[in-house]
Amino acid sequence: MYLKKIDGPRAVTLPDGSTMTRADLPPAETRRWVASRKAAVVKAVRFGLLTEDQAMDRYGLSEEELAEWMHAVAFHGEEALKATLVQRFRSPGQEEMDA
Repeated sequence: MYLKKIDGPRAVTLPDGSTMTRADLPPAETRRWVASRKAAVVKAVRFGLLTEDQAMDRYGLSEEELAEWMHAVAFHGEEALKATLVQRFRSPGQEEMDA
């Protein structure tokens, strides 16, 4: 069996003891971002499966978009990635920035 050369690890162990591999990531051509796909990318970056630059390049994300996902998970958990709950978890003062 031939394994393609890649930059970085092929798998990482998460704090709960489970293993995350590159096969667990959403496809590179993903354009519809549901909370579970966002969470997979955030986990991959947080635990070293992908670098932030690799994630942005692979998925066509802006630096701000990825940072927003990372911030939401860090402060509110994966539940904050759901589009229907964005208003509830928005940072104080962010409403003025969006106007």
